[in-house]
Amino acid sequence: MASTEGQQHPLGIYFQIWILLFVLSAASYMVDYLAFQGYLRWFLIIVFMMLKAGLIVSVFMHMLWERQALVYAIIVPPLLLLVFVGIGTLEGDYTFLTRDIFFGGAE
Repeated sequence: MASTEGQQHPLGIYFQIWILLFVLSAASYMVDYLAFQGYLRWFLIIVFMMLKAGLIVSVFMHMLWERQALVYAIIVPPLLLLVFVGIGTLEGDYTFLTRDIFFGGAE
């Protein structure tokens, strides 16, 4: 008879994460309800989104209990992608401003 060994996590942690996700979702909706505008609105929406995604990946996808190498293999590529998108955004702003200075300012 083969015995199977597995890791059992207490249900309490899952309930706590569900409550925390509910609170973060309510805070995200409050950003719209309180009519925040501009960069503050987008900053808060992105922060709440990243916190919720991090909780879901770490607990419900069991990344919290995985080996560090596997965590790095799954988490590092999207983070690098975000860095490259940020660099591309900065480069795009620079290009747009340069074109505006040299081609759009002569009226």
